[in-house]
Amino acid sequence: MFYGLNRLLKIILPKRLFYRALIIVAAPTIILQLIITIVFYDSIWIKANKNITRSLVSQLKAIQEVYQNDKKNLDFFTDSYKNNFNFEIGISKDIFPSYTGERKFSPMDRSLRRELKSTFGNNNYWFNTSKFKNAVEIKIRSENETIEFLVPKEMVSTSSIRLFVLWTTLPSLLLIIIALIFLKNQTRPLVKLAKAAERFGKGDYVNDFRPSGAQEIRKAAYEFDRMAKRINRHLNQRSEMLSGISHDLRTPLTRLKLQLAMIKEKELSEKMSKDIDEMEKMLNDYLQFAKTQSQENTASVNLKDLFDEIKSQINNDNLKIVCNSSINLMGRPTSLKRSFENIIQNGLTYGKKVFVELIKGNNRAIIIFEDDGPGIPEDQFKNVLKPFFRLDKSRSLNKSGVGLGLALVEDIINSHGGNIQLGKSRYNGLQVKVTLPF
Repeated sequence: MFYGLNRLLKIILPKRLFYRALIIVAAPTIILQLIITIVFYDSIWIKANKNITRSLVSQLKAIQEVYQNDKKNLDFFTDSYKNNFNFEIGISKDIFPSYTGERKFSPMDRSLRRELKSTFGNNNYWFNTSKFKNAVEIKIRSENETIEFLVPKEMVSTSSIRLFVLWTTLPSLLLIIIALIFLKNQTRPLVKLAKAAERFGKGDYVNDFRPSGAQEIRKAAYEFDRMAKRINRHLNQRSEMLSGISHDLRTPLTRLKLQLAMIKEKELSEKMSKDIDEMEKMLNDYLQFAKTQSQENTASVNLKDLFDEIKSQINNDNLKIVCNSSINLMGRPTSLKRSFENIIQNGLTYGKKVFVELIKGNNRAIIIFEDDGPGIPEDQFKNVLKPFFRLDKSRSLNKSGVGLGLALVEDIINSHGGNIQLGKSRYNGLQVKVTLPF
């Protein structure tokens, strides 16, 4: 039972902190105002209105009885009530109105109807509270005549209810507006911190972040800033170290190439040169994997233009690219281009044709790569995304590589907030499905 209630509350309540905090602040104020209004309306205003209406009806009853006993002094009687009570009294022999002028949902009409009915009985009264702005028209049946009254509306309903509603509503609205301003200022640093963390998670350099807000939020933001700087410093140190290793390793490899060029045995020289070339390529692959996405700023990328550029550079008729719509997203153009080229070149190496389709989804770009090669066994889908893993039986990302291609692609796609899925293509080869947010 409690689990179901808790689940229902999670569905109903807003998900954002700003609106949850607003409910915490505004709900007690609104509930308190409702309780005060109901208590006042039920205990004070209704009773006061009932007593005022009963007093008015009693006066109308007294006027009717006096008129029936002494019709000769009508002018004096009407003038006296007009001067003292601001009543307008008239005697008419018109037909009593058959339609009702009452309002069904008006508290003032209900109270007046109840008192008139209990005093004069059914079908002996008629009133209208909406015809005049500041007066109420009442008609009382008296034998063959109709006594018409025009009385001030203040004698039927108290005017304090308007002031009460005004003074209870305006302060509540003012408090809620003040709460909105303060809550907005308190949640803005959290939103900035979340956006900075998202940017940093995608590989961007967050240099313009400034901690702000409450002390706890400032502390979290300050620690995040320190963590980001430590990670960036570590990555820079790693890149510098690998650059030094690259330089140190390439120097002896270059000397070996020069020495091999002087060897008279050409067959042995060619074999050793191939081994040295492979070593250089392996070294480049290692360095590329270690320095993926480094030092590249985020920019707006048009995927259609990017694939047009890739197609023109590869210049292969076996590459078919279908772009149904133009999609723009924020990313690192060079990294995305390198990952897409990696997948395409892999498909062209192990298959004859590669088909690329770009689909615009719900806030996500879907890119499907398919080839007609030998494919990858389904139980090896997770393994081929691991660094340094190679498939010897069917295919690997690069025949002379070290198994870093798909690992690099996955790293780049994940850093852009997307994901990559492997499957079987419609052409019995490999399908690589990439989704990127925009």
